[in-house]
Amino acid sequence: MRVPCLALLALVLAGCPKNVDRVAGTDDSEIDAAAARLEELRLQEQSEELNCPARCEVATQTCAVTEELCALVEAHPDRTDLPPRCVQAREQCAQANGGCERCRNG
Repeated sequence: MRVPCLALLALVLAGCPKNVDRVAGTDDSEIDAAAARLEELRLQEQSEELNCPARCEVATQTCAVTEELCALVEAHPDRTDLPPRCVQAREQCAQANGGCERCRNG
């Protein structure tokens, strides 16, 4: 009688959902969300209809999202796939700031 009870207990426990912290999974989704937001901002920045204050606001937002993304990337130094995403985001921030400066000075 003891073996069937243990087998039943093992089946019940195996079927119970477990609360597993998936930090990397959460960070991956946050990185993906930041990358998607950067893409939206890049498209806004490329709009010919942006006035200078709006262009500079997009630059500010771009750089803020860049810092969020890079902080997430830096939290995973073992992941070689992530640093290029930070580099690309920083380049986008620099380009957006350049667009802001050009409209202020032009």
